Amino acid sequence: MNKERKYSCIDLKSFYASVECRERGLDPMKSNLVVADPERTDKTICLAVSPAMKAKGVPGRCRVFEIPGGIEYIMAPPRMQLYIDYSAAIYGIYLKYISKEDIHVYSIDEVFMDMTDYLKLYQMTEKELSMRIMQDIFDSTGITATAGIGTNLYLAKVALDITAKHVPDHIGILNEESYCQTLWDHKPLTDFWRIGKGTVNRLGRAGITTMGEVAHADEDLLYRMFGVDAELLIDHAWGRESTTLEDIKKYQPRDTSVSSGQVLPRDYSFEEAKLVAKEMADVLSLDLVAKGLSTDSVTLHVGYSYRLEKKSAHGTIKLPTVTSSSRQIISHTELLFERIVEKNAPVRRISVTFNHVMDELYRQYDLFTSPEDAEREHRLQKAILEIKERFGKNAIVRGMDLQEGATAMERNIQIGGHRSGKQN
Repeated sequence: MNKERKYSCIDLKSFYASVECRERGLDPMKSNLVVADPERTDKTICLAVSPAMKAKGVPGRCRVFEIPGGIEYIMAPPRMQLYIDYSAAIYGIYLKYISKEDIHVYSIDEVFMDMTDYLKLYQMTEKELSMRIMQDIFDSTGITATAGIGTNLYLAKVALDITAKHVPDHIGILNEESYCQTLWDHKPLTDFWRIGKGTVNRLGRAGITTMGEVAHADEDLLYRMFGVDAELLIDHAWGRESTTLEDIKKYQPRDTSVSSGQVLPRDYSFEEAKLVAKEMADVLSLDLVAKGLSTDSVTLHVGYSYRLEKKSAHGTIKLPTVTSSSRQIISHTELLFERIVEKNAPVRRISVTFNHVMDELYRQYDLFTSPEDAEREHRLQKAILEIKERFGKNAIVRGMDLQEGATAMERNIQIGGHRSGKQN
C-alpha cells in the first residue's frame, strides 16, 4: 500500500510589499506600503500591498485610485530584480531542509514541498517542519510566510488559500475528511484553486453554489457543462487529487514553444505595432540562440484597442526552414502581421510565439541562403548576446529599436513588464 503523502505549500506573505518594507527597516505588519510605479497613472495596478494595508481592507491587486483617501501610505516603485534575489535566497533556505527533487516552485513567492520522507529524519510532524522552515525564513530575511498542509497537492493549496487565513498560526491543515467537513459549504467558490468566475457562473445557472453541491450534483450534468474538465472538478469537490509532485517533475511536454507578450502603453497605429512585433521577434530569436534552440513557425496574436469591441487577430506562418535566424524570423513575422492585422484598427496588445521549438542541431538551410551566410549570422547573433551579457541589454540595439513607438529598449530594463530596479 502506498504511503500517504504529506505536502506543504508555503507562501511568502505580501511578498513584494514585505521586501520593500524590510529594505526600509519597516514592519510590514504595521506599515502602510504599496508596490506600484509612480510614473504611471493612478489607474495602474498595485503589484502588492503590505499586510497592514490589507488589514485596513485594501485588496492586494487594486488600482492606485481605489485606495481609500484617508489612508497615508508609501508608494514603492517595483524592483523586480530585488524580489528575485530575495526569492533565490529563500529557495536556498528550503534546500537546507528538503531536496530540490521534492520542491516544486509554483511562483516567485510560493512553493510546494513533499515532506513525506523527511518527517522521520527530523523527528517532526509536517506542521513542525513547516514551522521550522517558516521561522528560518523570517530570521534570515524578515519575510513572514504562511503554509497549507495536505495529503495531496490540491488540499495543501486550499489549506493555504482558505484555512490558513482563519487560524492564529497561519498554518492550515486538511485531509479529505476534514475538507468535506469544513469547506463543503464555504463561499465564494472562487476561493478554491482553479475555480474562476466563468466556472462559478455556469455552476450558478444550474443552482450549484458550493463544493458540497458540486460533490452531490448529477455527474452527467457536470460532464455536459464542462466536458472532460468535469472529472477534475468532481475530484476536487471531494478533496481528491491524483497528481503527485513526482509526476510534475517527470512531466515532459510533447511540444514546446517560447513566447513573449506585452500590453502597449497606448493605442498603436498599424505601422507602430508592426515595428513592436518585429522587435519582439528579434528578442525571441536571440533567446533561441542563447538556449541552443530553433523553431519552424511563428504565431502572432494581436489585440485591438479597448475602445473597439473587436475580435483579436490571430495567425501562424511557416518558416522556410528550421532556424533561429533573426533575419528570417523578423521578415516572416512582418509578413504575417501585414496579412492578419487590419490597417485602420489601433492595436493595444501583441504576443509572439515560436512553435515546435527544438535543438539547434535540427537547423536547416534553404536553397536561397548559403550555409556560409547562415553561419555568419549565427556567429553574429552569439557575439551580440555576449556583448549584451557583459555590458547590458541596451549596449547594442537595432536601428528599429530607436524609432518612435519602439519598446525594446524600455523592456530591456524591465522584468515581467516592470522595472528591474537595476540599470541595464
